Amino acid sequence: MKGKALFMKELSETTIKELVQMRQKAKKELYDMKMRNAVKGLKETHKIGDVRVKIARIQTVLTSKVKK
Repeated sequence: MKGKALFMKELSETTIKELVQMRQKAKKELYDMKMRNAVKGLKETHKIGDVRVKIARIQTVLTSKVKK
């Protein structure tokens, strides 16, 4: 994943519609990773946490944009 500040800057420049699409895609990715991990097919389990953080950052920017 990119640096936190750079990723947050990119998120702040995107539209609400794009943020919702990004969040849906990241949630699907998280679900797929969890399912692969459940059947012992995921070698890089640390990426699950990375995707969760990515979803949280997207949600934070989305919430702040909706409040404005």
